Amino acid sequence: MTEAARSCDCFVSLPPGSQDDHVIFGKNADRPRDEVQEVIHFPASSHPPGSTVECTYIQIPQVEQTHAVILSKPAWMWGAEMGANDQGVCIGNEAIWTREPVAPGEALLGMDLVRLGLERGGSAWAALTTITELLEEHGQGGQCKEDPVPFSYHNTFLLVDRIEAWVLETAGRLWAAQKVTEGVKNISNQLTIGTQVSAEHPELRSVARAQGWWDGEGEFNFSQVFTPEKPPVRMELAKQRYRGGTELLQRHAGAVTAGVMMSILRDKPSGICMDSGGFCTTGSMVSILPRDTTLPCIHFLTGTPDPSRSVFKPFVFSDRYTPVPRVVSPQYGPDDPVRKQPRFQSQVDRRHDLYKAHQVALSTMETGSGEEIHHILRELESQCLSEISALLSGDIAGEELGDLFFDCVDTEIKLYQ
Repeated sequence: MTEAARSCDCFVSLPPGSQDDHVIFGKNADRPRDEVQEVIHFPASSHPPGSTVECTYIQIPQVEQTHAVILSKPAWMWGAEMGANDQGVCIGNEAIWTREPVAPGEALLGMDLVRLGLERGGSAWAALTTITELLEEHGQGGQCKEDPVPFSYHNTFLLVDRIEAWVLETAGRLWAAQKVTEGVKNISNQLTIGTQVSAEHPELRSVARAQGWWDGEGEFNFSQVFTPEKPPVRMELAKQRYRGGTELLQRHAGAVTAGVMMSILRDKPSGICMDSGGFCTTGSMVSILPRDTTLPCIHFLTGTPDPSRSVFKPFVFSDRYTPVPRVVSPQYGPDDPVRKQPRFQSQVDRRHDLYKAHQVALSTMETGSGEEIHHILRELESQCLSEISALLSGDIAGEELGDLFFDCVDTEIKLYQ
């Protein structure tokens, strides 16, 4: 039996790819089926000089100021699969395997780097610089799922702000980046940067020559040089998802909206909305980043698996943000199996309230009553998208937006009950 293509997918549309003068970001996080993804907000914070931050596995020096962030993250780890900050930056990551071996031992996870980039980067480029500097100093590695069976990888990233996007692809501590200023772009579990390298690690080419991967003649093609001669099966199978994502984006080129991006993330024939074997889409995110800096960025998150049977709920950064504890997982402190040595010897219940209610609803989704609830929620989502569009167009006045996410989560849970 053919192995399912286990991968995530990230997308961006920049004008003129977008219908409006907005940058649109989207990501599906495809993770182990039973993994819970929580949605959690951290306010901007000041930190004393010399302080440190405890990431998933290692402790690193903290910076004096961190941005406010909204994260969609596997509940067991410190880092995030995707998220945004209050500066209008969005980041998502993907697993990748290259000719550089995955180093043994614990370092920064790619998901840690997503969160660190958002907390420290005021633009897509600043976030990229943050990630590459941390990669150089601390490296990447460590167990990437809540299980004692080894599973580690390197990472690619899509970093987006109101102006531009950057694709960052890594191989150990080495990296290459490509700047995207217009049109549409997607990434999956493979190297996509060819000869159009906009920035790179200073030793990238010399290492490639020393290893015999590149003869130094002709144009340097990053993906050709660093893609393994015998890629993992999951990496080969992800090619069809990458092509499918590219085709869907190009089909809507010039007309991409948040609604279109949601429909792409819900697409099952392409495999982008994954439900196969031990993996599925455990969380999804779509963001609207208006070029007009007087307008707010809007971030839609599901906080539940399978976007085809989930609801995208809007979040806006606000000084009067209302906390939403019902999408935050329980904490276990030093007794957490992730923190104990040896790690991952047992599992705990990480389900938050929305996840539990959604799981019950999924079991009835095929029945008449379940379909009715699903239809009502989709109608509410559609209405919300229309109102957000009117707000960003100036057709309706913006009211206090800090309660939006709380109200939507509360409504969803009540409907499930």
